Amino acid sequence: MSFIFKYVKKYKIRAILAPLFKMLEAIFELLVPLVMAAIINQGIGNSDKGYIIRMSGVLILLAVIGLGLALIAQYFSAYVAVHTASDIRMDLFNKILSLSKKVKDSVGEEVLTTRITNDINQIMNAVNMVLRLFLRSPFIVFGAMIMAAFVDAKASIIFILVVGLLALTVVFIMRFTLPRYKEIAARLEKVLGATSENLEGARVIRAFARTDSEKKEFKEKTQSLTDLQIITGKISALLNPLTYVMVNIGIVVLIYFSGIRVNRGAIMTGDVVALVNYMSQILIELVKLANLIVLIMKAIPSGDRVNALMEMKSDERTKGLGHEPGEFSGAIRMENVSFSYTGSMDFDLANISIDIPAGSVFGIIGGTGSGKTTLLRLLNHTFDATEGDVLLDGINVVDISDEKLSQVFGIVPQKASLFAGTIRSNMTMKNQASDVEIIEMLKNAQAYDFVMAKEGLDTEVLAKGNNFSGGQKQRLTIARALMGQPKVLVLDDSASALDLGTEAKLRSALSALPWKPTVIIVSQRASSVKSADQILVLEEGKCVGLGSHEKLLDSCQAYEEIYYCQYPKEEACNE
Repeated sequence: MSFIFKYVKKYKIRAILAPLFKMLEAIFELLVPLVMAAIINQGIGNSDKGYIIRMSGVLILLAVIGLGLALIAQYFSAYVAVHTASDIRMDLFNKILSLSKKVKDSVGEEVLTTRITNDINQIMNAVNMVLRLFLRSPFIVFGAMIMAAFVDAKASIIFILVVGLLALTVVFIMRFTLPRYKEIAARLEKVLGATSENLEGARVIRAFARTDSEKKEFKEKTQSLTDLQIITGKISALLNPLTYVMVNIGIVVLIYFSGIRVNRGAIMTGDVVALVNYMSQILIELVKLANLIVLIMKAIPSGDRVNALMEMKSDERTKGLGHEPGEFSGAIRMENVSFSYTGSMDFDLANISIDIPAGSVFGIIGGTGSGKTTLLRLLNHTFDATEGDVLLDGINVVDISDEKLSQVFGIVPQKASLFAGTIRSNMTMKNQASDVEIIEMLKNAQAYDFVMAKEGLDTEVLAKGNNFSGGQKQRLTIARALMGQPKVLVLDDSASALDLGTEAKLRSALSALPWKPTVIIVSQRASSVKSADQILVLEEGKCVGLGSHEKLLDSCQAYEEIYYCQYPKEEACNE
């Protein structure tokens, strides 16, 4: 809970005023039974109408003051809760953005989503209710016991017994439900994970006729979550009825013994009414306290999970030492680079050494799973090399700030991704640019014609670019990568959805770019890389060939197989 208190402290004045005003409200509420007793004992007992009217005015005044104090307290508590949740959510969002891809993958998308939505909402609700009730409810309970003792000391014994039994009940239910709320959160994340996978892979599931099996698996996960929620909910639900039963039994016992004492003349009728009112106040506050405890039991594991994520360290993208040379030319060198996703010596990339001069075109080709995309992720420091060095203009990329690397590299990912908004907003994500600059880059990426055929730069883009075809999305992401004139342009199989004619025009436009960036092309098409100055051939994470197209055809069997598989020898000769 100390993690949550750290954020609440930012609003400590309001956080102090909220329970303070609730305490003041509670004081006025505790006075009401005494006024009622006075009306019955003196006003009704002596048939004094004037006294009854005056004391009734006091009751109305107490109610108005109490309402005003309650409204002020609830405003302060809601303000603190909402702003605390907003601050935590913003810090958590920034933390998630700072995490490396490796860490995000290990945590899981569904976990991150749950933390920033459900868990923070649980914290917000708990903070709101704690500020309103954590002082007021105990104060009312013990205050009512003290006031009851003031009215009739012997009757206070009944109050002590009832409160003691209720305290034991609450402790028992807390011990049972708290660990189960943690398990509920874990099972909920599994359900969210299954939901995310099914939504992302809906086409694959239908293609392989896995719909029934996925339904069955999802049903099992949701049923497991439902069963645990029902068991926990049943136990938690016992709090309210048990509280009502015990307090009402206490009221029955109180009326019975107080009636005997009234007959003996030890106390007056109004005192019995006051005692019953105090017992009713205890009942109401204990019900509120029980609900508060349930909220706290849900919020504690939520706070622990959010805090654990906030304290998680990102071991790749936080090492930049701020080395900021004035200009980069775009020369890249890898020296004996090896990498493993698991950190073991079973490398996914092994002993890669390449030298890419500034302004040159470098191609990377290989079969699926050969390590092409992994190698690109090492270039811009998405991942740390397990062994060896990745150098940009002779400087290790771990010594260059992320901000500078983002300016140097223009990256087109393997899976084209656009954001909801407009063409213009997507093009200016990296840096602000004029419409003239945007249009120029759209032309270079062969995207100008279809964009202008729609609504120009104001064309609406749906989430993930779902209102564009695969080839259109790829060309838009290429145009976005060109914004800001990056020194290194990385194309990760980004022309796979383009026809050969459009791809040829794209290659021609990129080669004519006036600032002459270093272009790194990853593709499974030999036609995409054959004109590159150098081509790296990867096979199972190892370099099996490096050189020009002609050299590789003579010396690299793997490249020769790829090329002649796509272009039969007769067709290649005709070329």
